[in-house]
Amino acid sequence: MDELGRMSVAEFKEAKKNPIVVVLDNIRSMHNVGSVFRSSDAFRIEAICLCGYTPQPPHRDIQKTALGATETVNWIYFEHTNDAIKQLKEHGYSIYAVEQVEGSVSLENFNTINKKIAVIFGNEVEGVDSEVLVNCDGSIEIPQLGMKHSLNISVAAGIVLWDLTKSKLSDLDK
Repeated sequence: MDELGRMSVAEFKEAKKNPIVVVLDNIRSMHNVGSVFRSSDAFRIEAICLCGYTPQPPHRDIQKTALGATETVNWIYFEHTNDAIKQLKEHGYSIYAVEQVEGSVSLENFNTINKKIAVIFGNEVEGVDSEVLVNCDGSIEIPQLGMKHSLNISVAAGIVLWDLTKSKLSDLDK
């Protein structure tokens, strides 16, 4: 790790973060949760909100894909996703579901300059709950060109988080 110039856990905890919070709305797969932790670590995301029946660390199956990211990325549990949204809004975050809905903005056209945002990823089968969607400031859609018009949540999170952070790389201490 020294040769790669990686931070220690303590250095990571103190490092400047991207002003992005990931909200997981009733995710059922522990492997998906672990993968989102790992991507959130990679892009130095501020925190993750685990909501509803989304599994929480510590758990062997989350750790299998997180590879230690549950130790670096801050997280909090909410029984209801709308409670997480309320708290995030009180702290100045704009809330966006990652969902294919009427009026969603294609990811390449989404602008987050100087915004604190939270992105919500929904259940693997049902997507973001309709009662959650009504409390969002908007929705982001990942453009897809193939026959299937859905992505695994862990893949979608990686794509969205990379896109939201790529323009901010120079803003972070490396």
